[in-house]
Amino acid sequence: MEMSRRAFTRLGATVAGTALALRSGAALAAVGGGGEVADPLAHVAPELRPAARQMLAMGQLPELTEASLAKIRSGAPPVAQPLRTDVPVSRQMVPVRPGWPDVAVYVVNARPGMHRPAILHTHGGGFILGSAKSEVPRLQAFAAELDCTIVSVEYQLAPEARYATSIEQNYAGLRWLYQQASALGVDRTRIAVMGESAGGGHAALLAFTARDRGEVPLLFQLLVYPMLDDRTGSTHQLPPFFGSVGWSPAANRFGWRAFLGVEPGGAKVPAAAVPARRTDLAGLPPAFIGVGGIDLFASEDIDFGRRLLEAGVPTEIVVVPGAFHGFDAAAADTSLAKDFNAAKMKALRRAMGLPSNEPPARPG
Repeated sequence: MEMSRRAFTRLGATVAGTALALRSGAALAAVGGGGEVADPLAHVAPELRPAARQMLAMGQLPELTEASLAKIRSGAPPVAQPLRTDVPVSRQMVPVRPGWPDVAVYVVNARPGMHRPAILHTHGGGFILGSAKSEVPRLQAFAAELDCTIVSVEYQLAPEARYATSIEQNYAGLRWLYQQASALGVDRTRIAVMGESAGGGHAALLAFTARDRGEVPLLFQLLVYPMLDDRTGSTHQLPPFFGSVGWSPAANRFGWRAFLGVEPGGAKVPAAAVPARRTDLAGLPPAFIGVGGIDLFASEDIDFGRRLLEAGVPTEIVVVPGAFHGFDAAAADTSLAKDFNAAKMKALRRAMGLPSNEPPARPG
């Protein structure tokens, strides 16, 4: 199986948060280095090995520092324009707080006069890379399949902006979506949050923020291999094959340090910035958490899902054996990726009260 340019583009946007680095020839295999693994493919599911092997063969990004991060960002080519003309897209500027600059959001598939569900999306990228704009083509397809509206927030990246800034910007996008529901053709009672990787961490933080402020009721949270715990790869050590393909412990430490402004894993880390450090999970919206079995985030995602269940939050946890971070994009034509992507859609359809698109079962 050869990995297509489109698959690598999606992988960059989802895993490292930038399709641009991949288009310029850099891969995300073991970003920033990690533990020694005798055979990084040994624990990868057989059908995912060609994609993993291709990622590893492309090499790795340089060790992440503020200087190398600036170089990666500056070397990125322009983002592709939306692929579809039948799914409308607009860019809006949304107020955040008095005295703060407005934040840009991309509105995908708004249909004034309708009464449809909506998703507030936060993009991935380890808190340090990626953009909402680069996600628009993928979100167009997603919105068309679900027949919903999606708003994606162009939150500021770390380390230029710390967690308090991006949390407020993402919440501003959610509040705007709720307030503009009628103009966008959105049913206010059917709004979900969704994100991948660091975007999943942002979506989880957004669910906490919405619950605590009590202004916007959330229907659901879809967390795709979410980045939830700063202790992973720092004070919480994992087997070396976790993160041997994809986002690595070293990259994780850099991303969290940039986001928090302090060393990850320590006592000085603010719990408000880290979903896994939050102690009160009661009252959060129902959740779907999906992750690969050898993803660096597997253990933290499973544990967060367990804690949600124990707090009385209906939660579906999907763990794909032998799957690495971003496998659903990198190996999209495999049965494991197709089943995983179908599980996401099924969870959203069920939560939003949408009819299933599965063919009816044959009698007998």
